Amino acid sequence: MPDVNDYTIGWVCAVEKEHIAAAEFLDEEHGNLDSQPRNDNNTYTLGRIGKHNVVIAILPHWEYGLVSAANTARDMIRSFPNLRVGLMVGIGGGAPAKHDIRLGDVVVSSAGYANGGVFQYDYGKTIQDKEFTYTGFLNKPPTFVMTAVASLKSLYKRKGHQLKESITKVLENNPRLQDEYQRPIRSMDILYKSDYVHSGEESEDCLESCGNAPSNIIQRRERPTHEDDPAIHYGLIASANRLMQDALIRDKLANDKDVLCFEMEAAGLMNQLPFLVVRGICDYSDTHKNLRWQGYAAMMAAAYTKDLLNKIAPETLQTEKRLAETLLED
Repeated sequence: MPDVNDYTIGWVCAVEKEHIAAAEFLDEEHGNLDSQPRNDNNTYTLGRIGKHNVVIAILPHWEYGLVSAANTARDMIRSFPNLRVGLMVGIGGGAPAKHDIRLGDVVVSSAGYANGGVFQYDYGKTIQDKEFTYTGFLNKPPTFVMTAVASLKSLYKRKGHQLKESITKVLENNPRLQDEYQRPIRSMDILYKSDYVHSGEESEDCLESCGNAPSNIIQRRERPTHEDDPAIHYGLIASANRLMQDALIRDKLANDKDVLCFEMEAAGLMNQLPFLVVRGICDYSDTHKNLRWQGYAAMMAAAYTKDLLNKIAPETLQTEKRLAETLLED
């Protein structure tokens, strides 16, 4: 029977595709808990990545957003008292106004000047005759996690990453996932101009309703062979309790705050807990939703996270503060 005290890594997913990708990247899957506290509503997937025991939780079906993420994380931390690292891993919308962000890329929350890597963009205050003032910069992950991020970034810079190859191996081992989780063809990555709104029904595929007329599309160069493709980006992730689908607001936040990505759960965790957020880019945070890229983007985020965990020594974790202790401080 798995022992809750043996698990040091907590991994939270919001939707099914993220959860499947996380489970597929486990080196070993453990059995289920025989029991858990009565007030813990989560269902867990347990396993091992490298030398770390990992517990994975998914938010309740169709219950997305900040509150649901916070409740899921808090229940996990109470039930697994030795967790040292918290991860929010999955998909998000890219903000390509300033940076060459494309579908399938990965964004890793990284602290910068006056922010902890995640920014709650719907939290702030208004002052008469002045712009909305944002006050929602949140906690940053522990230093040892960000040291591992820096080390992995350097390794990728020197030698390139092997994330595509890792995904290929996963899909070879589980062919039933190939249709939903393999990388779509390049022509399915279309960046529409910011003022061009989805022209069909909300559920209608953009390739059919919006097309690919050059007048509506931002043309981008081919990535050179010496650049990683998909690419890994490090910086500010914007989080809120609503889906970002306004390309004009997207661009303003990208230009003003250097936001790289938008998502809906991380702020709920980082109000109280120092989680690292990893997002695979599945759309461009506009009206042109792109369901085709969700599976592959989830795989990319999970593959990156596995590489990151393999950079952290188990001995390092044992000297770090338990997440449960941080929770008690609130």
